Amino acid sequence: MAKILNIETSTRVCSVALSIDGEIVSLHESHTKNSHAELITLFCQNAVTESGLKFTDIDAVAVSKGPGSYTGLRIGVSTAKGYCYGLDIPLISIGTLEAMAHGIHNYQDSINELKEVLYCPMIDARRMEVYAALFSSSLVEIESTSAKIIDDNSFTDYLSSNKIIFAGDGASKCKDVLSHQSNAIFIDDFHPSATYLVKMAEKKFIDSNFESTAYFEPYYLKDFVPGIPKVKGLRM
Repeated sequence: MAKILNIETSTRVCSVALSIDGEIVSLHESHTKNSHAELITLFCQNAVTESGLKFTDIDAVAVSKGPGSYTGLRIGVSTAKGYCYGLDIPLISIGTLEAMAHGIHNYQDSINELKEVLYCPMIDARRMEVYAALFSSSLVEIESTSAKIIDDNSFTDYLSSNKIIFAGDGASKCKDVLSHQSNAIFIDDFHPSATYLVKMAEKKFIDSNFESTAYFEPYYLKDFVPGIPKVKGLRM
């Protein structure tokens, strides 16, 4: 029985799920901005305890690897690495947009509609730029993860012959720009969640598809650009 601690911190959502044999047994989430550092270890502790386990029972840690928030990814990956080092267990990484595509797929199945569509998970990357990827309804990657500046003509080639479900905080801000396309469908209030990591993490565990705990780094996609410190009297 694989007992996996799943961690998602790539956006404002801080989410931890404990899964056993690919089934979720405990979930803790917060959508409060900048809460990751405060809540992540508490959520991990609560998830393990509520599952009737000890940390020494955990077989692996899975973490959402990005793209997404630089700070959020650093916190999530650092926490995952800490547990892997301390418990001498393997580290599993899952692409954030791929995990979101699984979440869109689950949502679509729940309403039993639109079986032949494409999925476009999107993460806000500031202004009109998003991190996005495109997947078939069978979760085959059609367009790999990239940073896109969204305008009226974005995805036109695909939308001319396919319905596309857009979801994520990036999709929310692009809705007004793309909604003139009749084949564009939007899921409101859709966010990354550790629950979307579970099935992929279970498969990677079975296949022994692990990361090097020492050398693994989050997938930032773009270089981190620090903001200018707002200190009174400081001039640049």
